[in-house]
Amino acid sequence: MDKLLIRGGRTLQGEVMVSGAKNAALPELCAALLTAEPVTLLNVPQLQDVSTMLKLIRNMGVAAERADDGTVRIDASALNSPEAPYELVKTMRASVLALGPLLARFGEATVSLPGGCAIGSRPVDQHIKGMAAMGAEIVVEHGYIIAKLPAGWKRLKGARITTDMVTVTGTENFLMAAALAEGETVLENAAQEPEISDLAEMLIAMGAKIEGHGTSRIRIQGVERLHGCTHRVVADRIEAGTFLCAVAATGGDVVLRHGRADHLDAVIDKLREAGVTVEAVDGGIRVQSPGGGALKVQGFRTTEYPGFPTDMQAQFMALNCIAQGTATVTETIFENRFMHVNELMRLGAKIQTDGKVAVIEGVPRLSGATVMATDLRASASLVIAGLVADGETMVDRIYHLDRGYDCMEAKLRGIGADIERVKA
Repeated sequence: MDKLLIRGGRTLQGEVMVSGAKNAALPELCAALLTAEPVTLLNVPQLQDVSTMLKLIRNMGVAAERADDGTVRIDASALNSPEAPYELVKTMRASVLALGPLLARFGEATVSLPGGCAIGSRPVDQHIKGMAAMGAEIVVEHGYIIAKLPAGWKRLKGARITTDMVTVTGTENFLMAAALAEGETVLENAAQEPEISDLAEMLIAMGAKIEGHGTSRIRIQGVERLHGCTHRVVADRIEAGTFLCAVAATGGDVVLRHGRADHLDAVIDKLREAGVTVEAVDGGIRVQSPGGGALKVQGFRTTEYPGFPTDMQAQFMALNCIAQGTATVTETIFENRFMHVNELMRLGAKIQTDGKVAVIEGVPRLSGATVMATDLRASASLVIAGLVADGETMVDRIYHLDRGYDCMEAKLRGIGADIERVKA
């Protein structure tokens, strides 16, 4: 397995391009299954999860071409196998996003229960509940969700769906399924993430009738068919936030091209309170920082969007480790999302955890060591810590990083970091 070797202590300067959002690209690849006409997606990131999703839809009989410039062309007119087998989806939880489109267009779907990062339970029962509300007959057996329309039905039926919790992939699945359902569907307690709004805009470009995306109540008036479209994937706010924390920790002055400050309000507010200068500029975000030692630690609580994102908790914790003072971080979304703590402590961080709460006491310096990534965002936190640690840090198991960051080490080198990929 590849590793990252980081020699810390360099400030970051220059410009970095923010890639398209993984969490928008994956559902949008599935949305292309809703039509027999060609769909073109622009700004698709070069990520392992994207490669897995493309392999998955090709296995269904879909034609999918991927260019080096981030363009993906999809033609699902010959789709002949509405199934997502375990062998192809065991590393990616987003595979469940195939359920809604397949059920809506073909009246049946067989989807493996998903895998992915080991950061806690992400039950699919809400997906099943929503599809059942729209009339689907669903059983779960032998590790698969098996769904079909009742005998004689040609389409799903619109319904009012209220989930027990806010679920991003659930909202996305319901959006896609409802687009081709008969009648109106109302999603209550819907997730409000920018990636959901981006998916809705793509569906609207395909002919869907959707109102309220970006709020907790979304209305979808089903149509009989959708057509092809060309859509540009929104910029990845988590990648942008990760670079914001990296520059904040190391010190420096960097412009994040294509970054959207309006998608990162909660993170940017905390960075500013810490002592970092962050401003929206034409075509991106500019971040200026004196470095972690001059900053103040910040406490926060992860919540659903527009609150502080769980996907930024680990990266901001790395910044807190070398800032001044003591702060409390509470993780409310996933129960196993402090697995990076022990690895940060190997670098000299002072952190105590008790259940969902971590108390971080900033230290003057971190010291390079060999550490192991445990999940996607934990990987990013260890990279940030390595950028400021004395000496060399080796980050192992970076296949997690490759699932969610497009050429991260190359982008960091481009703004002055001493970082290289070491081939296994």
